[in-house]
Amino acid sequence: MMTFLLETTRLGLNNLKLHKLRSVLTSLGIILGVAAVIVVVAIGEGNKQSALKDIAALGATNVILRSTKPPQAQGGSQQRSLFVKYGLQDRDLRRIMESVGDAEVIVPLKAVGSEIAHGPVRTVSQAFGTTPELLDAARLQVQPRGRYITIQDMEQMRPVAVIGSEIARQLYPMQDPIGAGLKIDNQVFRVIGVLKAVGLAGGTGSALVGRDLNKDVHIPLTTAQAQFGDMVIRREPGSVSGGEMEISEIYITAPSTEAVINVSDRIRRIIDIAHEKQKDVEILVPWELLEKAKRELLVWNIMLVTIAAISLVVGGIGIMNIMLASVTERTREIGIRRALGATRKHIIWQFLVETGSLAALGGVVGIILGVLVSLGMHPLMDFLSSLPYLKDSFTSNFTMQPRITAWSILVSFLVAASVGVVFGIYPAIMASKKDPIVALRHD
Repeated sequence: MMTFLLETTRLGLNNLKLHKLRSVLTSLGIILGVAAVIVVVAIGEGNKQSALKDIAALGATNVILRSTKPPQAQGGSQQRSLFVKYGLQDRDLRRIMESVGDAEVIVPLKAVGSEIAHGPVRTVSQAFGTTPELLDAARLQVQPRGRYITIQDMEQMRPVAVIGSEIARQLYPMQDPIGAGLKIDNQVFRVIGVLKAVGLAGGTGSALVGRDLNKDVHIPLTTAQAQFGDMVIRREPGSVSGGEMEISEIYITAPSTEAVINVSDRIRRIIDIAHEKQKDVEILVPWELLEKAKRELLVWNIMLVTIAAISLVVGGIGIMNIMLASVTERTREIGIRRALGATRKHIIWQFLVETGSLAALGGVVGIILGVLVSLGMHPLMDFLSSLPYLKDSFTSNFTMQPRITAWSILVSFLVAASVGVVFGIYPAIMASKKDPIVALRHD
């Protein structure tokens, strides 16, 4: 019995070899379907991991408050909007400290200045007066040889600054910035450290924060309060905006991710009461955004995989059509095999071997194609975005880094093989039901 099944399997595989072109064309739908599933999942997973990384970089246990100019202040005359008072105030900070006593740290940031300069080189950026705790709260790191703001800097109101990596690149391209001078508007500071580059320069995190963190400049909060007023001017190409603002941001770090929602709810109540009419404070909870992003990206991935899986079904239908035609074409062969003693099971097995082999081979080739396309997509997009006549079509922070997942390869192959078997059963049964005498008479 086993020998007969092995011989039947060999006959099925030999029949595929006799019709190489037809076999390749038959399995083409499976090949493209498997490749599509792998590429789509890789793109979705890459985008998902990039977005989640950006959100998580803000700190899963953080609650971030940010002053935003209210809509009514953005309209009207330029002079009126320039001097409007809005955003977080010192009394808000005191209320939060009193009400959220279980927070690990509460770090205020005060925006000052609008232009950063070193010698003749100038750039539009934002400086922030803050405290030493921001380094841990915002998950920042300082490059070797430098240091961050200390308690002594705060107490003595030292004119020192820690600059972002992009500021260091722009203002000090050919020298070590440590110890060099830096001007924030007309105030002179000494650079004591350079922050390591953070991954929020472009993408989800940057959109949430509202700026490129690599262009920030940090100075002691006491120095900012002493040397700068509450007036904040923002210069952008073709426009100038600003207003009076005591505190631009507040970082509150909850003791754990389980406590984040409770802390954020208490903060929301404080802000809703104090800023009910103004609507000039935005509350950002990375943990909530993280959970929301996971749900949204899961739904998106399911939809993409479903669309790609349709091509697998189409490929299976193609296999069934070819095999049905093959049954008619090989009617005489089936009659001869039945006359020589082959049972219905043997005929079914032979046709299932052919359809299963087509699907499995198509699955393997599809996996290889899908992996190669996924690996080549990142360099291809980088190349296309660098072309002079195409770069304007891409945003400055555009990136595509597909991530191949093992489950997509395994699932797509198993589905492809199953599709081959499922869609091959009907032609196999049709072949096995042929009457041997009628089949032998078929021309």
